[in-house]
Amino acid sequence: MKLVFAGTPEVAVPALDALIASDRHEVAAVVTRPDAPAGRGRRLVASPVAERAEEAGIEVLKPARPRDEDFLARLREIAPDCCPVVAYGALLPEEALAVPARGWVNLHFSLLPAWRGAAPVQHAVMAGDEVTGASTFLIEKGLDSGPVYGVLTEEVRPTDTSGDLLTRLAFAGAGLLAATMDGIEDGTLHAVPQPAEGITLAPKITVEDAQVQWSAPALRVDRVVRGCTPAPGAWTLFRGERLKLIQAVPVLDRADLAPGELSAAKNNVYVGTGSHAVELLWVQPQGKKPMRAADWARGVRIAHGELLGV
Repeated sequence: MKLVFAGTPEVAVPALDALIASDRHEVAAVVTRPDAPAGRGRRLVASPVAERAEEAGIEVLKPARPRDEDFLARLREIAPDCCPVVAYGALLPEEALAVPARGWVNLHFSLLPAWRGAAPVQHAVMAGDEVTGASTFLIEKGLDSGPVYGVLTEEVRPTDTSGDLLTRLAFAGAGLLAATMDGIEDGTLHAVPQPAEGITLAPKITVEDAQVQWSAPALRVDRVVRGCTPAPGAWTLFRGERLKLIQAVPVLDRADLAPGELSAAKNNVYVGTGSHAVELLWVQPQGKKPMRAADWARGVRIAHGELLGV
């Protein structure tokens, strides 16, 4: 099939690579979000998908909005058979959905209908799911509600951050998306409607969502820290400034600290929660680089009974 691939972040690159490597399909063009400011200089930078497509000599389309007439005209001119999508980041209008004969097929990082929305991996980690996965489905007007072509499962490991899990799913899902394109092309694969039961939603995680509540149980604190790593980053307040929490682990045999109460030893930093304590391993003070929590604690000289989150 002639394909137009839509995607933007690094997590979409493995799927693009898999389709470029396929001897059954032609990636005629790539659709991605416009260049965005990045770094200290805030200079405009192309998306990872755009950079990879340019390296491969593939035409790159960067519409400000997918409903722009210039973009739609070029899409009709290319006349793709199918448009695979991975984390494109913009809502596709009906005019665009109508162009490819075999539709737009999305690789979504959940076992649909679970975790429909923008942040399925983060929500799976924060909810304590033991198994998640990826699904390929035909995009329709509703939110991630289209019929499913294929799925794969992936264990959520006890120490997984959302970044760890998403990286594994990106590479496993690349194979699933390529296989889905093959099955659509040869007619052996047919989409099946999603069940009406088991629908959960995964809206974007905001900075406010990522604030740790120390009155919650230690397992909840652990899941929030892992689920919000690397983005948007779990955080708390310390002496009126934000302290980013990069790694924290529950300590089941310590329950002598009040919620948010700090206790620092030579090589360990503990914080009380609504149940037992957590040990902070890595933190990032405001305006500074990530550091070991014990080094941070020595530098700030924590007072007896001092609290986080105040």
